[in-house]
Amino acid sequence: MQNQYEVVVIGGGPAGLAAAIQADKEGAKVLLIEREARLGGILKQCIHDGFGLIRFGEKLSGPEYVERYVEELKDRQIACKVLTFVTEITKEKEGFLLTAVNREGVSEFGARTIVLATGCRERTAKQVSIHGTRPAGVFTAGAAQHLVNLSGLMPARRCVILGSGDIGLIMARRLTLESAEVLGVYEVKPEPSGLTRNIVQCLEDYQIPLHLSCTVTRVFGEERLTGVEVMRVDEAMRPIPGTEERIDCDALILSVGLIPENEMAESIGVTLYPGTKGPVCDENFMTDVDGVFSCGNALHVNDLVDYVSESGELAGRAAARYTAGEQPEKVEIRPDASLQYAVPQMITVQAAGGEGESREVVLFFRSRETVRDADFVIELDGKTVFSKHYGVLRPPEMERVLVKLGGLDIKSDSKISVSIKKREAR
Repeated sequence: MQNQYEVVVIGGGPAGLAAAIQADKEGAKVLLIEREARLGGILKQCIHDGFGLIRFGEKLSGPEYVERYVEELKDRQIACKVLTFVTEITKEKEGFLLTAVNREGVSEFGARTIVLATGCRERTAKQVSIHGTRPAGVFTAGAAQHLVNLSGLMPARRCVILGSGDIGLIMARRLTLESAEVLGVYEVKPEPSGLTRNIVQCLEDYQIPLHLSCTVTRVFGEERLTGVEVMRVDEAMRPIPGTEERIDCDALILSVGLIPENEMAESIGVTLYPGTKGPVCDENFMTDVDGVFSCGNALHVNDLVDYVSESGELAGRAAARYTAGEQPEKVEIRPDASLQYAVPQMITVQAAGGEGESREVVLFFRSRETVRDADFVIELDGKTVFSKHYGVLRPPEMERVLVKLGGLDIKSDSKISVSIKKREAR
């Protein structure tokens, strides 16, 4: 087949760009497919700074960050197709057959391996059960950001923001700077969902009130939103009768969570992990379907784009080095109830086996609740093999650790567990 590639990356955001570039560095023939007209993913509209502190050691805006990868992609002359949508992936004897649609019509591409870098999407009002009609003026935070930053349109003059996720916090500041009145940010949980730095820089610095254990229960208006109803919630996050309050506003901005886009992964039999809603993967970011890799926010929702790019590089490298055939045995990594999740969920026995091996594995995790003075612990067959102390761990803030596998005697029947242990409780 003329359109035959060793690595096909689906998704041209920061994860997909990093994966394509790294696979090309490994000598693979690479194709990058992006459904939008421009590369860059969500970073195209993130004009605030704070990106690249870990990767480049400087504050960059979203477009500045992603442009560095786009320029390198062009310099390396990596094949790229934009405005192209993959409609089907078929597993073949040797690799995969992808069917895609663009302005040229229907095309087919052969791939030895696939890297899924499809990102995530935002939850909507219907997914959080807000009652009322469907008036204009209800936006996801990402949609509002697109209108203000790319289209130059103001979606609100007086608005309420539901959810304290990072995009919602950033939009509270952005709308305030554009002279809108942000009446408050309402969060159903008893603590904020965004990074501490965004709480300080986006809300406290602009005196925007944050209401915890509160949610929007109803919207008012026919053609255009005229107000919302907010209520306090109990410990089970159920609205408390008698706490209803109407707030007059012309817009409701939703920042109520992200969902990894993995319909394509599911269509080819990839198993999804409930804790992340992304694929189950090993330390090379390969899913349980041989030759299919996942990275970035499609794998799990990241706080920092620097880690999105890192996972793309690791997946791209592994995809380029992949050899079809019998794969090594893998051991499950089991998080206990103190964790929301840990990624990867599997470790290959072969990768951990060699005596004196110096290989390091990148592991990401989130705590289930806020804990102070605690250790993140990895146990192998009941024995602690890794421990790192944290002054505080918060669910909104993802953590990253490097774990050395060299010298560990990991067998196919080994049990690996990860947990957070409070020091005062031990």
